[in-house]
Amino acid sequence: MKTTTSLASALHAFFLDYLPNQRALSANTRQSYRDSLKLLLQFIVGEHGDPSGLEVEQIGVDRILAFLEHLETARHNGVGTRNVRLAAIHSFFRYIGTQYPEHLAQVQRIMSVPVKRGAQREVEHLEFEEIQAVLNSMDRSSASHPRDFVLLTFLFNTGARVSETVGLQARDLRLTLPAHALLRGKGRKERVCPIWAETARLLRDLLAEQQVAPDDATPVFRNYLGQPLTRFGVRWILKKHLLKATKRSPSLRGKRLHPHCLRHSTALHLLNSGIDLITIANWLGHSSINTTNKYIKLNLEAKREALKKIKPLRRRSAKSGAWRTDPNLIRWLEAL
Repeated sequence: MKTTTSLASALHAFFLDYLPNQRALSANTRQSYRDSLKLLLQFIVGEHGDPSGLEVEQIGVDRILAFLEHLETARHNGVGTRNVRLAAIHSFFRYIGTQYPEHLAQVQRIMSVPVKRGAQREVEHLEFEEIQAVLNSMDRSSASHPRDFVLLTFLFNTGARVSETVGLQARDLRLTLPAHALLRGKGRKERVCPIWAETARLLRDLLAEQQVAPDDATPVFRNYLGQPLTRFGVRWILKKHLLKATKRSPSLRGKRLHPHCLRHSTALHLLNSGIDLITIANWLGHSSINTTNKYIKLNLEAKREALKKIKPLRRRSAKSGAWRTDPNLIRWLEAL
């Protein structure tokens, strides 16, 4: 009779009790952890192997480092994805350390594997004129385009995450003034986001066309089968209309854009409109103001205004800049 290994027992307790009950993590976070550990086990035993017989002690630091290398070289994952997978591994082995003290030395070695620093990419976003070009390029008489137009308008208005948008239900909307939407964000946190009168009108028209009552639990944004749109569906919709909009706005060519870029665009539009960072952080549902600070670096209008206030450098004469005027290099350096 085949006995259950300590690894299998730990996995069951980790996913069925520890994550949902003790830590109360969201379903999305639990799925991310599941995918990470599944990839690790498949790497160790082979894609078609059976990890049921693996023991905890068989997953050492060497194998984890090899797995992380495999993610970057064979699966072509970025540093961010690598670190997400490592975070899940750290969390699981931290749990093992609390339940199986005999593995503490092994757990400590695994916990010492550091996250990897990667190059900081510039935050990708659309300028206000580019968003207008995308919306103006849409043929709203097409069967799916009214939904697409409302979807992209809502994303830009609220700066909502894609997961918040696809999970939006009709009962989450208040479409009379002052209009707002209830968004359910990361970690099951909720926030109320104001929406423009024009966005509220578009949402009312969309719900009426779909014959959805305002207090219904029906998802607002659905596909042609009546099922909620997925994150991949929203990405495909944005990509489709961006391609059309390049004729109106050539600056869109070559941009690597995704639904989250509309969230960044909303933040910059608010910043350029003079909204303070605290309000923007609450608008976007940031848990820390440090997350919002990154948009200051992208605020080109503020940089241009600052540039106007700075006096241009005057060119020095050749005599004043010639180091040979003082043979003592230390004095010359101090005088610079």
